[in-house]
Amino acid sequence: MADFLTQTRTDLDNRLKELRPLYEEYLKLEKAKAALEGVDTPRRRGPGRPPGSGTRAPSGNGRRRRRRSRRGGTRAEQALAVVRDNPGISVSELAPKVGIPQKNYLYRVMNGLTDDGLVRKKGRGYHAV
Repeated sequence: MADFLTQTRTDLDNRLKELRPLYEEYLKLEKAKAALEGVDTPRRRGPGRPPGSGTRAPSGNGRRRRRRSRRGGTRAEQALAVVRDNPGISVSELAPKVGIPQKNYLYRVMNGLTDDGLVRKKGRGYHAV
């Protein structure tokens, strides 16, 4: 009977030694979970959108929304003024006149003006409408 009790105690001690690292990991995970309970995960929004605006597409009958116009001094207005003064100007020529060292940004600006119907592209140059 004494051998059975000794063997059982030894088996229990060995098993407890095996399980101790798992139990310590369990406690660490519980603490981490408790620390994260009060933290809200931020919702993703599109770039430049104010908090509370959703990422849903505009509802309607397939019409595109017009871009809101900004206060004076935007790059689009500056570029449009230069195009009006210099019809047929290319983006490479336009960049230094507007004061932008990276001309790649102006391609986006000019595409926006073309989409809005304020300029049209003819060859490599842009003309005000």
